Amino acid sequence: MDTSPSVRDAYSPEFLSAVERVLADEGGYSSNPADPGGETRFGISARAHPGVDIATLTRDQAVNIYWREWWLRFGFAQLPDAIGAKTFDLAVNIGAAHAIECLRRALRASGSPVTEDGTLGPATTLAARRANPIALMSALRSEAAGHYRLVASKQKNGADFIKGWLNRAYA
Repeated sequence: MDTSPSVRDAYSPEFLSAVERVLADEGGYSSNPADPGGETRFGISARAHPGVDIATLTRDQAVNIYWREWWLRFGFAQLPDAIGAKTFDLAVNIGAAHAIECLRRALRASGSPVTEDGTLGPATTLAARRANPIALMSALRSEAAGHYRLVASKQKNGADFIKGWLNRAYA
């Protein structure tokens, strides 16, 4: 029995907007043998969540997982809304450490001297709040695209995924 709160009652408006984007990007059920995540529904993979029955996972359960295990855990709410939503979306796809690395590189490209340590701490959130939001978003998209191109060049099936990854990077 799912005891998670109703989606409309439990979550911040910023999160609801961000998770809608993630759900749109991740889609429904997938079991692509070329996907290292294996069986997934709403972007929640059996590999990362071995105790979850992916076949019966509901949308509300997936939203609750994203709230607890991503949005709150990694602190995306501390970032400006659009940057937090974009970094969250990237984190779901490439992992939080890589997404935060992309954000830090984007901050440096935008003139903010932050270091890459894979965590979203006070210095990074302050730099993101002080940055020009248009320049930062542009740089973040570029860094994400670079990350995806590198991954695609190293993976056997990277060419199968690069178009979708780049669409996600630039969205």
